[in-house]
Amino acid sequence: MSNAATHPTLEDLASGRVPGQTSLVYNPYWWEAAPRQDTPSAQLPEAADVVIVGSGFTGLSAALTLLRNGRRVAVLERGVPGFGASTRNGGQVGSGNQKFRVKRLIELRGRAKAEAMLREGVLMLDYIESLIASEGIECHFKRCGRFRGAIRAEHYEAMARDMEDLSAIAGVESFMVPRSEQYREIGTDLFFGGSVLPRDASVHPGLYHFGLMRRVVELGGTVHGNTAAESITAEKRGFAIVTPKGKMRCRNVIIATNGYTDALLPELGRRIVPVGSGQIATGEIPKPLFSQLMPTERVYGNTNRVFYYFRLIPGERRIMWGGRVGRLASSRSPTAYRHLARDLLSVFPGLSAVSVTHGWDGLIGYTFDEVPHLGRTRNGIHYAIGYCGTGVSRATYFGHKVALQLMEAPDNSTAFDDLSFPAFPVHPIAKRAVPLVEAMYRLRDTLNI
Repeated sequence: MSNAATHPTLEDLASGRVPGQTSLVYNPYWWEAAPRQDTPSAQLPEAADVVIVGSGFTGLSAALTLLRNGRRVAVLERGVPGFGASTRNGGQVGSGNQKFRVKRLIELRGRAKAEAMLREGVLMLDYIESLIASEGIECHFKRCGRFRGAIRAEHYEAMARDMEDLSAIAGVESFMVPRSEQYREIGTDLFFGGSVLPRDASVHPGLYHFGLMRRVVELGGTVHGNTAAESITAEKRGFAIVTPKGKMRCRNVIIATNGYTDALLPELGRRIVPVGSGQIATGEIPKPLFSQLMPTERVYGNTNRVFYYFRLIPGERRIMWGGRVGRLASSRSPTAYRHLARDLLSVFPGLSAVSVTHGWDGLIGYTFDEVPHLGRTRNGIHYAIGYCGTGVSRATYFGHKVALQLMEAPDNSTAFDDLSFPAFPVHPIAKRAVPLVEAMYRLRDTLNI
């Protein structure tokens, strides 16, 4: 890592007055402990039982399940394995309940389906914990809990009602922290109290991905970087896949590309809109100040429509802070991360002199109905995509489940199996409209409408 003296301060970054001699590292901080491996497997096999397109959490989780059931597996990655969102996220691990309030989910899906989806969200969280333990992956997994700060007093009351509903319908443990007591959770006056989900977790996403990939290779799977699937053609006994390194044949294919889903399969491409998410990592924070910021060491967020999320970096006095990406600037420019520094200082104004060492972004895969989907295309290609920003546990679980479904194994069903997967009505416009929609949401957050 570069010398800390070469990095801008949070105040510099927030103001946009970044001195010319300072710079950021434009790679995820998580790569410091888990550098990307260009080509874990060099030789592309001519055939496999299953080819998985995408080397993130979904693809590697599916590969593990398949390999442990005797299948020959090859994982194809367009870039360096793990280059995408699986090593670019904030490492916050939840049950996937954050997208809808319980009452709204019941309105959309009915009570029985809503209950099944919410309860399965809890299973997803349990599954990733079990997988990490059984595979012996050292990645700082911790059931630290999640604190969500209320930006307005009415948000606190709405959260309290939603937590009651979540407990009643899915048995999820939670508690509320009033504003008068929030300093036991977080050292700020900004919030009007908040909610805590004590069973939510954190993980080092770089080390988690590294551990998954190592297990896949140890079990005989192959992972091929810089090997894009250029076309997939159905054949009598499976599929032929053309790559820059040659052609492969296989019996089954899994698409596990989430926010990096492209035109390879138009049937899936028009059902996903990529949404950018950016993060920054601070330099080391002085110990006396650090101890006051997040005394319970949870993962954190807020109640705005355009929300931010943050946490401590494991074993260090640093903060990882994330939110929507700055779309009007290059991701390799400090300007792209100005809004993140501003948001951080709105919560912790005492950190203005702390440096910012890293800035990076990645792509979230959003679906039109804001729920993830797994299933099969018309010509029999399996897929698991569309995590809408809550993908660490969902991707791991869906990868496992789509592998079970491919094998027609017992216990392969999910509450998400029979959901229709709507396409975006005008997909090209929807992709271009993301910055405009974000700007509208920011305005509504500001005006409280």
